[in-house]
Amino acid sequence: MAVSVRSFAKINVGLAIGAKRDDGFHALRTIYQTIAIHDVIKVDAQRGTGGTGIEIRCKDTRVPDDESNTCYRVADRVLRSMKERAKVVIQIEKNLPVQGGIGGGSSNAIATMFALERALKVELAPSERLRIASEVGSDLPLFLLGGTVLGCGRGEEVYPLPDLPPLACVVITPAVAVSTPQAFRDWDAMVAAGSADGNASSGRELTQSGAFDTMTKFSHAAFEWLSGKSLSGVPAESGDRAETLLLDLVRAGIENDFERVVFSQIPELRDLKRALEREGASYSSLSGSGSTLYGFFRSLQAAEEAVEHLRAAGIAALATETLPRSSYREQMFV
Repeated sequence: MAVSVRSFAKINVGLAIGAKRDDGFHALRTIYQTIAIHDVIKVDAQRGTGGTGIEIRCKDTRVPDDESNTCYRVADRVLRSMKERAKVVIQIEKNLPVQGGIGGGSSNAIATMFALERALKVELAPSERLRIASEVGSDLPLFLLGGTVLGCGRGEEVYPLPDLPPLACVVITPAVAVSTPQAFRDWDAMVAAGSADGNASSGRELTQSGAFDTMTKFSHAAFEWLSGKSLSGVPAESGDRAETLLLDLVRAGIENDFERVVFSQIPELRDLKRALEREGASYSSLSGSGSTLYGFFRSLQAAEEAVEHLRAAGIAALATETLPRSSYREQMFV
């Protein structure tokens, strides 16, 4: 039985990097938010005919078709957990950037999990889904939930947050890849130098204890933003809630720490963030370690107009919306 699943992207609304842990990973705090742009994963699973094994098919040559593919790794674990033997063919229709900071590969893997469950008519326990997702990658678990999600630990500890209303969003996907391991190494070098923003004259020192303070400040700002206590002076229950959220997001000062190292290494990305701001983005940011950037706009019409201007300037951009949790699950199966 073949099953097709939409594999939605995510963005990070803020990301705070903490100290390196004993396991070599960095402690993180972030708010994940699913958005409507997506790949499509089609899984065909047959028991008892045509042998066994897992096959990956994708027209995009940048996508690995061997055991290193996250879809393969998840499918292998799912089959072992189910104690099933089957021939599994996974077709990936790739629309999202391969290394863009919007979780394309991780989302593909979770879409594979859901599709394989439906194809084989076996449903894993939620705890087993989480175990498999956490083993394969840090940002896979968020796609088990969708919507607005708090990420802790190395990003794999996820907690559903009250969903935001749909927010218009412009996504820029530059043709440049950012190495996440290198971004972390650059961050560690900056921590060792004692400067949180690469500017010694700023007086903002980032020691290991300072890294903890950075995460604490992020948590407080995120709580104030999402708690419904308006920072903008506009009562949260009055007027346009989405517009109030945008105003409060700016005032909360929620930032992505990766910008402090990635922008200095790839100035083009800083320029693209500024381009979003010039086009009227209420809030703009790098997603994850990049290279994708996004901006929130007050309306879908404003976002579409910004895309027109950006494309005219030779910038690859598209308009979309954030995807609440209920819509994420409802729209998943094609």
